[in-house]
Amino acid sequence: MTPPLDMNEVVGSHDLLLVTLDTLRHDVAQELAAAGRIPNLARHLPGGVWERRHAPGSFTYASHQAMFAGFLPTPAEPGPHPRLFAARFAGSETTASGTFVYDTPDLISGLAAVGYRTVCIGGVGFFNKQGPLGSVLPGMFQESHWEPEFGVASPTSFEAQVARAEKVVAELPRDQRLFLFVNVSALHQPNWFHLPGATREAGDTRATHAAALEYVDRHMGRLLAAVGSRRPCFAVVCSDHGTAYGEDGYSGHRIGHDVVWTVPYAHFFVDEAR
Repeated sequence: MTPPLDMNEVVGSHDLLLVTLDTLRHDVAQELAAAGRIPNLARHLPGGVWERRHAPGSFTYASHQAMFAGFLPTPAEPGPHPRLFAARFAGSETTASGTFVYDTPDLISGLAAVGYRTVCIGGVGFFNKQGPLGSVLPGMFQESHWEPEFGVASPTSFEAQVARAEKVVAELPRDQRLFLFVNVSALHQPNWFHLPGATREAGDTRATHAAALEYVDRHMGRLLAAVGSRRPCFAVVCSDHGTAYGEDGYSGHRIGHDVVWTVPYAHFFVDEAR
């Protein structure tokens, strides 16, 4: 398990980045890290491995509502496990001395209250702002971005999201603290187009899921360089839930299967400033 941190020393002094690799399975993420197939991510993982955690929800909307309330994926071992962020709540057993505690309903407004600019770069449909449901999560941020090129049907979704993140960082006043959230859509179905030779007719597989993660990794260095260019940044990179590719007859997510509930997680510091 990742060692505990005092987030009261981090919040206010660092920029903050939360990246959700939407739908990424823990087993696939771990295999690729071990095989050297995701070098840009792996070099930031403690010991070169992902921490195994349990998702707070089995699909995007539920999981992000929980994470935005401070309930990041929980270590997959007996607890209790102190949280990095928590709303002030009487009787909480996971709020510790190192937890950043806020007096608002969610982490986003809690960070805004202490001077952070909160920015969302959406990916999957729950962030597309094309209707009331798709507006709930991005509406929690002071600034939100989504366009079709960021979405699940785009083979170049993550590089487009990274380009927008670079623009956001470049336009922010130097003394303004930033909380940047990026929901990466590339792992979510459809992902067959990330594997050379795969076809729409054959559909998505565990192998195309892995190829999508390799695609994301190729552009992850740019995102981390951007967020670390102004001052040191504290980053959380994790999945919101996994997905099934035929295990025990199941496909997809929003189900109670282990491949859905078990997710990769890492947090680390980024300092690319020169």
